[in-house]
Amino acid sequence: MGPPKQLKRAFLGFDLSTQKLKAVLLNCKLEVIAAAEVKFDTDLPEFRTTGGANNGPDKNEYFVQPVMWVKAMDIVLDRLVMQQADLSTVVAISGSGQQHGSLYWSKHGIKTLQNLNSEKFLHAQIDDSAFVVNRTPIWMDSTTTKQCLEMEMAVGGKHKMAQLTGSKCYERFTGPQIRKIYQKRCHAYEEAKRISLVSSFISSLFLGSICPIDFSDGSGMNLLDIRKKIWSKECLNVCAPDLDERLGVPVSPNTVVGNVSKYFVKRFSFSPDCKVIASTGDNPSALAGMLVNSKWLTISLGTSDTLMMSLKEPLNWEEGHVLCHPTETEQYMTLLCFKNASLVREGINKTTSGGNWEKFNEYLESTPRGNFGNMAVHFNDMEIIPRAQGVLRFSSPQIEIRALIEGQMLHHRSVAEDLGYRFGQETHILVTGGASVNKSILQTIADVFNSPVYTQDEGHEAALMGAAYRAAYALYLQELDKTGTPLCYRDYILSLTTNKLNLVCEPNKDSEQIYAPMLLRYREMARILADPYK
Repeated sequence: MGPPKQLKRAFLGFDLSTQKLKAVLLNCKLEVIAAAEVKFDTDLPEFRTTGGANNGPDKNEYFVQPVMWVKAMDIVLDRLVMQQADLSTVVAISGSGQQHGSLYWSKHGIKTLQNLNSEKFLHAQIDDSAFVVNRTPIWMDSTTTKQCLEMEMAVGGKHKMAQLTGSKCYERFTGPQIRKIYQKRCHAYEEAKRISLVSSFISSLFLGSICPIDFSDGSGMNLLDIRKKIWSKECLNVCAPDLDERLGVPVSPNTVVGNVSKYFVKRFSFSPDCKVIASTGDNPSALAGMLVNSKWLTISLGTSDTLMMSLKEPLNWEEGHVLCHPTETEQYMTLLCFKNASLVREGINKTTSGGNWEKFNEYLESTPRGNFGNMAVHFNDMEIIPRAQGVLRFSSPQIEIRALIEGQMLHHRSVAEDLGYRFGQETHILVTGGASVNKSILQTIADVFNSPVYTQDEGHEAALMGAAYRAAYALYLQELDKTGTPLCYRDYILSLTTNKLNLVCEPNKDSEQIYAPMLLRYREMARILADPYK
């Protein structure tokens, strides 16, 4: 079982998301004992971000100044101290970082990181001179269409790229972004001694040296061979020269990369024995924070709707993403994103119910399941899967609302099934995100997927909690007696804390009978709508 619980042991997790940096301190029972956050727009106005990012001069160009993130770390740690958080009890640290962002270290920056002065703030030392690119691209940037086409053609097409790396080339992915910097700013690329992801950057700050990229976040770059869990030479060669030297060797998300640097020991009273764990991306970290197994489907209802599933073997998808699993390191996770989500729901709520969600739910519940056979398509913006745009609506608010919610969920289920995922009697669904508080929508999900639906306490902080949980698990694996058989991640975390899953609703008995024919019709509607864009 590993070491006994020690009352003074604590675990520290960070989530560097688009809009804020959050920190959480958990005790030995994985209970929250302190938390703090820094909102970039309001707490760091000098960087002039909107929604945590800056607009570039070109259309769809977005960037962040890395020093903003460094300064945010100064502030969030001070805010923990102001809460009288005892950082000397922290035995392990890990993080979650927004996926697809990249940072380009200068030789001077690496040297500074290794020789930090505890009398000074981090941002006073790791300043603009630490990076050769001071406007670093983040996931919102989609200005790399040319680089995506070049990389796919060079490896043999979209299917080959997806087979190798888990995804076809996407404009926001790190590989195409690196290639663009190599092509547009060749001198800066030559001067870059190491390249970090946002996640590995977090661990690097605490380690006092450049931390390796973990292969779960690394599988969102179009550069990692997801089966071998090493950089694909084919992809590196078509991206930029000598890239392997700049990326370093990828490691398991469970890796203890070293002890915290002397800077944090002296400035914040961390123990010199405190371990730094490899950080990972926010989507993998969210899965780690949800404490579900391979029989579960996770649906996040947000600005985009996101479906996440665990798989023992990767599916060969040309659409969607297959990533290396963040905790069961021999397995995989899948990610499907749908663009037309909460904004569409909010728009229909405004036009049919005056923005009143209670009235919206009354309309939804007053219409029978199946909606008399009426189905809607609401692709206000160009949808990701399928690539289609168009709207089919109804005049009656009752029919319109049920057609909207059923249509969105039929869309999600049909895409997942078409890509190879199979729903069965053992499938359970965890719903997170803003709309997870709406029981009427959750009941529709239960019926369309013919599966029970759960929510999770603190589900909105899944990525943050996942970072702290992974810190605890990686330390457990290191401290485990070599003769012992380790618990799997989920069993270990649940041995320390209660399962925070709550059953909200179950499908009606005739759900499959109602929705199976509608799935067939919906697929045909979506196919026809997508046809002009082929």
